Amino acid sequence: MGKRGNLWEIGGPRGDMFFGEFHYKIDEKGRLPVPPRFRPQLKDGVILSPGPDGNLNAYSAEAWHQFTAAISTATTSHSKLRKLKRSVFGQAFPALMDNQGRLALPEPLRIGAGIGSDAVVVGVSDHLEIWDKAAWDIEKAEDLAQAWQIMESLEKRG
Repeated sequence: MGKRGNLWEIGGPRGDMFFGEFHYKIDEKGRLPVPPRFRPQLKDGVILSPGPDGNLNAYSAEAWHQFTAAISTATTSHSKLRKLKRSVFGQAFPALMDNQGRLALPEPLRIGAGIGSDAVVVGVSDHLEIWDKAAWDIEKAEDLAQAWQIMESLEKRG
C-alpha cells in the first residue's frame, strides 16, 4: 500500500480498485454523477450492462476486456455460452462522462434495473454497481447478514 495525499492507495500502483458507497439523484435526463475519486479511471468511458442482482454494472474499458475475455474462454455448452454472450454483449452500452462527471444511463437499462431517481453507486473491486436506493437497502442488509459466514467458510478452506 502506498499513500497519496490523505488517501491510502489500495488498488496497486495505480490505485484502480473501486470501493465505497455513494448516494446520488438521477436527473430528468437520466444522468448519474460518477463519484469524483473514480472519474480519472473512467475518463475514457465505461461499458454499462445489466448486473446479475437487479443492478447495473459499470466497467472501465480495461475491466470490460478482462471480464469479456473470461467469457470467451469459458468452458460450457455452446447453447449456454450463446445465452451468456447475448445477455452480456446484447444489453451492453458504451457511455462517456460529460464535463460535469455524469453518465447518461440508457433508459432500457434504467427500466430493466428498476432504477428511479434515487441511486446508489457501489464500488466492487474491479467495477461499479449502480442500484436503485430501495433495492440497494434490501441487498445490502442481505449481504451484510451473509458476508461474515462466507468469510468464515473461506477461512476454513485455506
